[in-house]
Amino acid sequence: MVTLCFNGGIMDINLIQNKLNEKLPSWGYELCSLTYKKEMGKFVLAVVVDRVEPIDMNAIVDISEKISAYLDEIDNSDDVYTLDVSSLGAEKPLKVEQLHLYVGRYVNVHLINPIDGENIYEGEIKSVNDNGLVLTIRIKTRVKDIDILFNNIYNIRLAVKF
Repeated sequence: MVTLCFNGGIMDINLIQNKLNEKLPSWGYELCSLTYKKEMGKFVLAVVVDRVEPIDMNAIVDISEKISAYLDEIDNSDDVYTLDVSSLGAEKPLKVEQLHLYVGRYVNVHLINPIDGENIYEGEIKSVNDNGLVLTIRIKTRVKDIDILFNNIYNIRLAVKF
């Protein structure tokens, strides 16, 4: 997703998007969004990246340095801007077709149709099959597995377990 909020220079935002979409997978990331806008009088190129593995501050610093060096190679505009690299965060939304990559991770699931009278569950993805997933939840001191069909998931995201 590219949003060009303000472009006062000659930066080719489409070129940057295409080049980052090509390069980021070789570093283990995907491009989630790219915006170029003016904030408080200064231009900001905001890059949001994602990967299956958790992204901590060290990973952000590392990928920021790689993106910065790469932009120096591919962007020949005279624009002066600040590079802002971030991730989707600890509670990022998940894609149903990628849930098999998150087995063992703690998630929050909003359902379309209730199961056992509840529309929202938090638990660990135990397994994923062609039609759905098995979510292990805790009810006080009991542990229970719930089968959830993919077509019953309204929204699913990673969750922080307290």
